[in-house]
This record gives sequence, structure tokens and C-alpha cells, in this order.
Amino acid sequence: MPTPFSAVITTFNNAKTLRSCLESVRLADEIVVLDSFSTDRTCEIAAEYSARCIQHEFLGYSQQKQMVIDSATHDWVLLLDADEALTPALQTEIQSLMASGPNADGYAIPRIEQLFWRMTHPKSRMNHFLRLFDRRKGGMNDVPVHAAPEVHGHVARTTAGFFHFGEPDIHTKVDKLNSYSSGLVTYKAKRKKSVSPWTCLLYPPLVFLKSFVFKRNYRNGWAGVIGSVCMAFYAFLKYAKLYEHFRQADVAASLLPPEYPGQQETSEHKQAA
Repeated sequence: MPTPFSAVITTFNNAKTLRSCLESVRLADEIVVLDSFSTDRTCEIAAEYSARCIQHEFLGYSQQKQMVIDSATHDWVLLLDADEALTPALQTEIQSLMASGPNADGYAIPRIEQLFWRMTHPKSRMNHFLRLFDRRKGGMNDVPVHAAPEVHGHVARTTAGFFHFGEPDIHTKVDKLNSYSSGLVTYKAKRKKSVSPWTCLLYPPLVFLKSFVFKRNYRNGWAGVIGSVCMAFYAFLKYAKLYEHFRQADVAASLLPPEYPGQQETSEHKQAA
């Protein structure tokens, strides 16, 4: 007997990409959209595909995705962002997989990235993401920015992949990296993950090497060069901002001259501590 599954999607003002996403998941037995009160045609487009559209204020990446997973009718869910879409080959593979019955607790799927003005070369090394899984075996982790589902059990891989149209230009890419790196600071700081300034200097070149050579971004031409530099910059930002966080905590307001209001109180408090 075929295993039914729900396609679950979180949205906010995704009218430009949502139609492609929904068109690619017509094979699902149910489509659930959790929207954060979009002001464009997102919800109207969802209605065109008979999706069950729920609206809720944005609670954070992890909480929002967990909410849409919990809203599904079926135990098996296919989790997508609104700027992602299944390839035709993946649609066929999932149909076959669910028709015969899954032989794992979840499936990691390769993601074909938009890299500025092109899609990544088929022979570049793609990242795999757990997107099709039995929600009874797990759920979202609590990483604030790169929130991802985790299952307790066997995770297999699909052969075919899905598209990601989230980074159409360098401006968008850099904006994301800046936002993501800031979002990780509080998470790492709470876990007392301090960092040496030498990491800021020595780690980014290794990230570039990994991206450009080992992930075969060289196959993507100049888009691959720029993308790899962006990833090295992201590595620098993550650790530089974390180092800054702890340094700012050390110096507090002591950078201001003593005669500034509040400086005397701050100095006395630090001496007493």
C-alpha cells in the first residue's frame, strides 16, 4: 500500500517563487503552507494549488518549520522552502519510493543551487539535506539560523535532487551571510564558544580551498570563484563577530573617557566585581 505524505512549506512574501515550488509537489497527498502574514499574493497562489494555508507570526526558523511539520496530516513529510522546487527526476523518484514503501526513516536530498547567474554544474559536489522523513522519528534542531530536521534512525540518500533559487545575485548572498553570521553569535556565545583571532585569519582560506577545489566549484567558472570567496568571507564573519562579542563584553564602556556620565559608576562596578 502506498505511503501517503504531506508537503510542508513556510512562506513570507514568496509570490515570485512559490508557484514553481507548489507545482513541483503536486504529487503530495497534502500541501500545507505556514505563512507569516505575507503582504503579496503568496496566500492566493497557495489557494490555487488547494494548499491548506495557515498564518502565524514568525517565531524563528526552527520553531516555524516545526509548526508546519506538526500541522501535517500524514506521518511522512516533505519539507521545502518557498524558493525551492523538486526536479522532475526527484518527483519520479519520490513517487516510486512512496509507492513501494520507504526503507529508511528519512532521506537526504542533494540541492542544486542557483549560483548568481547560473545553476551549479552537475559535477560540482552538492550538499545533501534531510527533507523527506517520518516526523514520528524526530523534528527540527534548535540551531537559530541553519535550523534543520534530525531523525533518530536510518537516513538514506536520493539520487535526484531539488532546486534552490534563493541567491540570484551577490547582493542577496552577502546580505544573507551578514544576517546568518550575526544570528549565530548569540547561539555560540551561550555555549561559551570563544574563538582565537588567529581563527579569523587562518580559517577562511581553508574554507575557500574546500569550496573551490574539494566541492568542485571550479566547474562553475567565475560564479564558482565568487561563491567560494563569499563562503570564505562568511567563515571570517562568523568568527570575527564572535571574537568581537567577547571583546566587547571585556571592555564594556571603558573606551569612553572617564569624564563621560556613567563612566565612574561603570568603573566602580567593575572594581567591585
